[in-house]
Amino acid sequence: MKKSKFSELKKVISKAKNISILTHTNPDGDAMGSSLGLYHYLLKKKKNVKVIVPNTFPGFLEWMPASKQSLVFEGNEEKTQKQIAKSDLLFILDFNNYSRLDKLGELLAKSESPKILVDHHREPDTCFDYYFHDEKASSTAELIYDLICGIDPQKMIDKKGATCLYTGIMTDTGTFRFPSTTEKTFQIAAALIKAGADNAAIYNAVYDDYSAERMKLLGHCLEKLVFLHEYKAAYIAVSEEELRRYDFKKGDTEGVVNQALSVRGIKFSAFFSEREGEIRISFRSKGKFDVNKFSRAHFGGGGHMNAAGGKSIDSLENTVSKFLGILPQYKTDLIK
Repeated sequence: MKKSKFSELKKVISKAKNISILTHTNPDGDAMGSSLGLYHYLLKKKKNVKVIVPNTFPGFLEWMPASKQSLVFEGNEEKTQKQIAKSDLLFILDFNNYSRLDKLGELLAKSESPKILVDHHREPDTCFDYYFHDEKASSTAELIYDLICGIDPQKMIDKKGATCLYTGIMTDTGTFRFPSTTEKTFQIAAALIKAGADNAAIYNAVYDDYSAERMKLLGHCLEKLVFLHEYKAAYIAVSEEELRRYDFKKGDTEGVVNQALSVRGIKFSAFFSEREGEIRISFRSKGKFDVNKFSRAHFGGGGHMNAAGGKSIDSLENTVSKFLGILPQYKTDLIK
């Protein structure tokens, strides 16, 4: 846990007039939920504020209040550069090193404006000015709720903000079932519902709005599921051609990596997808097998103990072969 004092954060926020909120590449529910939740709060504080995302976010998050007002860096590089240049405060949400931003990270690193990191991933970089970091938090959205309540005793979370923060918490806790979900998480969720978040409607908007092609893609992925029972592991690998076959849209494979963990005896799952010249990898685990360390050691990624990501610039076939070649090193940890 690394947190600046509420009084210190309140002072720097109150002084700022133009604020930008940045989150990571391929934004997920927590990235967008925490960013937009903070956005609605800062609007109520009469700030000029803009959410900046490196690239587009999944269609199943487009319903979130003010999501379409976000500035997408990809294709709007000059506009983004001007926005960051005029900002006198930058919020860094749901990631903790510039590498998660690709080219946008280079632009951010050059800015001399103060930067506040709000994040729950492990091993944050030391390049930020203020920290509101706790890896035990269920989500960055949970931390944004804490931050708002800590610096502003008034009830400043309205229905729009509550809806966004609830979405972030719900998605990053796997609908409140991951080990990071605590009593406090449920207390915050209850407070957000009281503030106007419609929990049933939010769940339906995120999880019950699949296209027919997305559902068929899920079925195809399950057919490709490979079990490695000697390691209590499983994996799925899909090529770019296969994704195109099912009219792939960003977010269509969200959660696929979790499917194998529903099988008795499986405690480690990997999902490999070929997209835009690289292999994107998701890792999930149950129990004490640390996929954060696994991904950092072998696939240039990271995240949490039970949920992490990585990538490879090798072919899909070679990336999977590398994964299979590494597994014997972890057999003792996986089967104990």
